[in-house]
Amino acid sequence: MSYEITGKLVARFDIVQRTETFKTREFVIEKSEDIGGRTITNYVKFQCVQDKTAMPDRFTLGETVKVLFNIKGTKWVKDGKENYITNLDAWRMESAKLSEGNTATGDYIPDAPAADMIADDLPF
Repeated sequence: MSYEITGKLVARFDIVQRTETFKTREFVIEKSEDIGGRTITNYVKFQCVQDKTAMPDRFTLGETVKVLFNIKGTKWVKDGKENYITNLDAWRMESAKLSEGNTATGDYIPDAPAADMIADDLPF
């Protein structure tokens, strides 16, 4: 199942080469909402993998973007202890202007299936 969120791009981090064949990159969007007359701001960190790691480079910090993502949960055992991790795997980003009907070019990342990651690929 795919989800989407719109917010301001506030951080993007370097690409991390996890293994010889697997790389990831994280970025953060700021999402503010008015709840009962009070503004609540959340910072949501996403991960993109493999060929999607260049996606955040197409946008400037402070730009409002729409992120389409999947939720991935992984369980692994280390030293006899069960561990869990949840990732928000971004597979598409576009300018919020494009989402509002603007047909400007250059901001659109074409649809592509999210890259799947096997828990055994994690370096933990």
